Amino acid sequence: MGEKPLSTGRAILVWLVSLCLIIVAWQAVIWISGLPAYVIPSPASAFHTLLANGQRLKILTVQTLSETAMGYLLGAVAGFVLALVMGQIALVRRLIMPALIVSQAVPIVAIAAPLVIIFGFGMMPKLIIVAWIVFFPVLVSVLDGMAGIDRDLLNLARLMGGTPLRVFLKVKLPACVGPLFSGLKIGATYAVTGAVIGEWTASANQGLGTYLLSANARMDTAGVYAAMILLTAIGVGSFLIVLGLEKLATPWRSRTKAPSYLR
Repeated sequence: MGEKPLSTGRAILVWLVSLCLIIVAWQAVIWISGLPAYVIPSPASAFHTLLANGQRLKILTVQTLSETAMGYLLGAVAGFVLALVMGQIALVRRLIMPALIVSQAVPIVAIAAPLVIIFGFGMMPKLIIVAWIVFFPVLVSVLDGMAGIDRDLLNLARLMGGTPLRVFLKVKLPACVGPLFSGLKIGATYAVTGAVIGEWTASANQGLGTYLLSANARMDTAGVYAAMILLTAIGVGSFLIVLGLEKLATPWRSRTKAPSYLR
């Protein structure tokens, strides 16, 4: 039997309990290890730094969040569209897939230097780095979704007079929705990593990534952990947004009755 989905209230409660457990474990590590504050600051110290530098960190968070969101959308759209093309045209898939696999083997940090040479220090290299990270999980997930469609279902649709376009719209495209969101959820958790790497290597603008580096250089470990908390919040928040969109787009996964907006 499948796992019964939690209600919204219970799901929020589970997340809050999990966050509390992380904070408790953090404090427990400090107590047990006896490490000084300049190595591992207490949760209270990190959150105090967040409040004390709230205005500046708010501006930096908006900068990093905008880079993450725009790069994420760029990579998700590119991966989805290319996956549909590759799924429909076998020759394109055979020609492009090896090159894509090789491209993903290149360390993302190594890509930053050529991007700076080509585009300079600005927004574009960071967007490309984020999109690069999101692109491949989305593409592979959608391709797997198209490859996993029941052949008997496709043959039945064709026997019933379905044109290639109608078969694509009525059978293949809906079958990609679930796998698409699997790739989107993976990309949501890693997109902020791309934004930080972009800020470290290809940025003339301040963001949480550059703040983290400067705090580390000053041996401000509380500031480092404060930046980590905000970056983690962006990643978790992105995942939850995608999860919410998935529930709206695939209501049949969590309920037996169609919601009112689909009736």
